[in-house]
Amino acid sequence: MSRIDVLKTYKIFIGGKFPRTESGRYFHMKNAKGDLLANMCLSSRKDFRNAVVSARKAQGNWANATALNKGQILYRIAEMLEGSKTQFTEQLISTGSTKAAAAKEVSLSIDRLIYYAGWSDKFQQIFSAVNPVASNHFNFSTLEATGVVSIIAPNENPLLGMISLLAPTIVGGNTTVILASAINPLLAISLAEVLNTSDVPAGIVNILTGDRKELLSHFASHKDVNAIIYCGDNLKEIKVVEEMATENLKRVSIYRRKNWVEGNSQSPYFIEKCQEIKTIWHPTEV
Repeated sequence: MSRIDVLKTYKIFIGGKFPRTESGRYFHMKNAKGDLLANMCLSSRKDFRNAVVSARKAQGNWANATALNKGQILYRIAEMLEGSKTQFTEQLISTGSTKAAAAKEVSLSIDRLIYYAGWSDKFQQIFSAVNPVASNHFNFSTLEATGVVSIIAPNENPLLGMISLLAPTIVGGNTTVILASAINPLLAISLAEVLNTSDVPAGIVNILTGDRKELLSHFASHKDVNAIIYCGDNLKEIKVVEEMATENLKRVSIYRRKNWVEGNSQSPYFIEKCQEIKTIWHPTEV
């Protein structure tokens, strides 16, 4: 008798665990030839709300972790991804990338993690300031994490695009809830398995797969989400994000770019996008 392969069940990633969607729904993901590649969870509003609860619970401790610790954890993710290069390259090829493009995307993803790991203990020095004031005070401006950030990941470059937003967001002390690429969500769940073995505390990164149209309004309107990052150029979706984000004054970042391979897709300003400025007054004389 020929052996029947044990096919992998792709789940979502919430609070350091891999639950099935509470809705019980799924959608088909096909390879470049149109053959069934995997059944992916069709996440619901309840899944998103559970992910936000997990992210909020973890955010305080993560924001208070040292810059050294955050940088070490990002570097550890890069180490683990380096050890899985073949797997990720093959997954990209199976979903339509050329061999050269897939290898380049995986290598750049690893390099981008290391890039932001290096910025972990430096971005405060770049964006903080000592401000001149006309009184007997020192006046300092420093950065603080915004909080919980929801991310609508780009459809293009499904691995590199997601890492290009994930890394600067969490290195700044934020926690995230990510909606993976609608075209190729397979890489996001494989990345979740890497994150789960890379010293990333539970709840820092939560990854959902599903229908952008169904979940977009929840990502933008949830009152316990402090910022939203949207990738895409759909004007109707951008309008929904910008209007619903006003309900609790979310910080909104819109990225219309299609190519995350370009050199300007990494910068300390991507960290600054999800930071708040805290100003401190201290008397010079007591």
